[in-house]
Amino acid sequence: MSAVERLKEYEPYALAILRIVTALLFIEHGTQKLFGFPPANFGEGGMPTLFIVAGVIELVGGMLVLVGFLTRPAAFIMSGEMAFAYFMEHVPISFFPANNEGDGAVLFCFIFLYLVFAGAGAWAIDNRSS
Repeated sequence: MSAVERLKEYEPYALAILRIVTALLFIEHGTQKLFGFPPANFGEGGMPTLFIVAGVIELVGGMLVLVGFLTRPAAFIMSGEMAFAYFMEHVPISFFPANNEGDGAVLFCFIFLYLVFAGAGAWAIDNRSS
């Protein structure tokens, strides 16, 4: 058995680790927008409605992906949110992520898009049989 064949058996677990770590990082963005933790400087005044909607998507969607429940639809919505965020917030600065600090949005977008097709991997509620 080759090394590649031996690694193949761990694929669902590697996918689960990618899903869990990505979800934890995404949840942090939601708590930052909704609860101010970790602290961030979003400017003066009230929170714009679009920011609140983004925070809810990040918190709720992140929790769903974290536990692997409704992973594909949640990941689809979050991938779309990140594409929208990239074009709304980062592209006006520059199209290139290296110049507009949009690397995170691009990575989140494509990791979530991958989860739409790959599913949750191991350790997911989606995999439980009734």
